[in-house]
Amino acid sequence: MRYTVEERHERILELVRAAGTLRVTELAEQLDISTVTLRRDVEQLAVQGRLERVRGSVSWPHAETPEGRGHLIAPAAAGAVIGLVVPQATHYFADVIRGAQDATAAAGGRLVLAVTNYQPSQDAAQAERLVAAGVDGLLLVPSWITGEDSGSADWLELGVPAALVERRGTPGTIAAELDRVCSDHAAGAGLALRHLASLGHRQIALVSGISATQVQVRRGYEAALSALGLSAPMPPVELYAGDVVPERIEAVADTLAAAVGERRISAALVVGDVDALLIVQSLRARGVRVPEDLALVAYDDDVAALSDLPLTAIAPPKHAVGEAAVRLLLQRLSAEGKGIPRYHLDLLPELRLRVSCGRLLPR
Repeated sequence: MRYTVEERHERILELVRAAGTLRVTELAEQLDISTVTLRRDVEQLAVQGRLERVRGSVSWPHAETPEGRGHLIAPAAAGAVIGLVVPQATHYFADVIRGAQDATAAAGGRLVLAVTNYQPSQDAAQAERLVAAGVDGLLLVPSWITGEDSGSADWLELGVPAALVERRGTPGTIAAELDRVCSDHAAGAGLALRHLASLGHRQIALVSGISATQVQVRRGYEAALSALGLSAPMPPVELYAGDVVPERIEAVADTLAAAVGERRISAALVVGDVDALLIVQSLRARGVRVPEDLALVAYDDDVAALSDLPLTAIAPPKHAVGEAAVRLLLQRLSAEGKGIPRYHLDLLPELRLRVSCGRLLPR
C-alpha cells in the first residue's frame, strides 16, 4: 500500500504508540518501505518531539523500557552500531579503522566496515547498504582523489547522522555541512619545513604523488615557505597516483640527484614514507648521501623507522582521527535533534625525529 507522507507519519506513530519501542528495521518491514525513507520520517517526527530515537530504535515519548523497569527511554549512544565506509582497509586507513574500532568498543557499541576499493560508484551503494542493515550512524571516507568533494555528493543525505573522516566538503555543498574529523596535513607540512629551516636549510623541495593527503601537504608546503621567507627551489617533483611504480621512483631519484649536484636543493619533503624509503635507496646508488648531501623528511610514518637509515617523519594522528570521529558521531547520536553545532575537527600531526635530517648546517 502506498501512503502519502502525512499518512505514513500517522501510521508510524500508530505502530510505535502500540508497541512502545520498535527497531527501525522492524518498522520499515511493517510499513513495506526502505529504511532510508523511514529514518527520514523518524528524523522529522523526532525533531517535532512526537517520537524518540534510541540506538537504532524508535520509541513513544516517555515509554517504559522493554524490561518494564519504569525508566524513561532517553536518547543515548551507548551500544550504537556505527558503519564505517572506507576506500581500503589497509595502508593509511588501517590505523583509522583501529581507532574507530577501539572507541566504538569502549562505548559498548559495534563497528561495521564497508570497503569501496576507491570506486566512486560504491560510496553511495555501500553507505546505503549499511543504513538498510540498521546502523545508527555513519563515518564516511568517500573516494575523492583530492580529499574534497566535487560538489555532486547528494547521496550524503542518508537519513542517519553521518560524519566525514579525512575528507573535506567544498563550501556551499552538502558535504561541507556535515561533521568531519581530519588530520591537518597542511600543518604537518609546516612542521616539516620549520624543522628543516631550523637546521639551516633554505632550498627545500617537495616530492609528492596524487592523493587526498598530497593536496593538503602541498598547500601547507607553499604556505610554510611564504611564512619562513623562502621560495620553492623547483616545481614539486611529481610521483604518481596509485601503486608504487619502480620506473617513476628512478626518475624522481634522477631529478633529485641532479638538483643536489647543481646545489639547487639541500632538503626534501617526500609524501609518503614508503616512497621516501625507496627514493633514499635509489639516491644511494647515484652517490647521493642522506642526510649529508640531502636532508629528508618523509610524510607518514608507517615504515619510516624501519629503514636502514631511519627516516625523520611527519606522523598523521590516524588512530586518534578514528577515535575522535566515533566520539563525535556518538555525541551527535546522543544529542540528536537538540541543535548542537556541527564540528570540523583538525588534528595536528607529530614530527618524529630520526637520522635522515642530519645536523645543523653552517650559516
